[in-house]
Amino acid sequence: MSTYLVFGGTGTVGRRVVERLARAGAAVRATSRRPRTAGLPTGVEVVTPDLDAPGALDGVEAAFLMWPFHSAEPARPLVGALKRRARRVVFMTGGDARPGVAPELQPTAVARWHATVEHLVEQSGMKWTILSPSTFMANTLWWSEQIKAGDIVRGAYGQLKTVPIHEDDIAAVAVRALTEDGHAGRRYTLTGPEVLTQEEQVRIIGEATGRPLRWHELTREEERARLLADPGFPDGFVDELLDGYATLIAAPPPAVTTAVLDITGTPATPLSAWAAEHAADFGGERR
Repeated sequence: MSTYLVFGGTGTVGRRVVERLARAGAAVRATSRRPRTAGLPTGVEVVTPDLDAPGALDGVEAAFLMWPFHSAEPARPLVGALKRRARRVVFMTGGDARPGVAPELQPTAVARWHATVEHLVEQSGMKWTILSPSTFMANTLWWSEQIKAGDIVRGAYGQLKTVPIHEDDIAAVAVRALTEDGHAGRRYTLTGPEVLTQEEQVRIIGEATGRPLRWHELTREEERARLLADPGFPDGFVDELLDGYATLIAAPPPAVTTAVLDITGTPATPLSAWAAEHAADFGGERR
């Protein structure tokens, strides 16, 4: 039986990819930095991300690849090892990397990293598919501690518009691209079903938790100071994040795509449904 290799198998999207493949009866090998505590479904083989380890790529037919690193430096040897065994790769890009733009001309450091990996994947000789998802709905969990503490979410760029997508919708598309023909050489822009400002997202989470949540706008400098004081947020990413927000808010509003429906046959999930699933994470009761 062919094996599907899933990078970041315990991550926001990777875990969903693993679970969907396992439910379908596929042989799955998932990478995790902590294999013993991965908590993945029974029957899933969990290994470290070291592709040079004996047996790491044995029997691998296709791989789901995402990029958690704050650099593109590890990409060349990783893709080089992968292409020696796998025939198909699905890469989940990010950082708003612009398609068709050279890595060095991308607008931000994060976009440059992802564009570099995209280029390596596209030149690898494997059958490739690029998934370019919009903002994860799970990113709203950044607000969970504020919401548990009160009814106000403080942040900058409250009018920033995104098209948040459920992580399971991304996984559903990834599994189709991994297991079906017809997706090679394609780049899919994946979005949720509606354009929402950050302020509107807070309101929807409030409705799911039964609380009158509201947004309190901070200046960029106030938000920068808040993030730098947060021990769970990487200091080196603060300015990149805020620069990215400033670029996006000055750009035209993002567009909604039908890619999730077109590929899976199921409409993209609205934030209200995701928020109901995750109400307990914000101090409410799951509905």
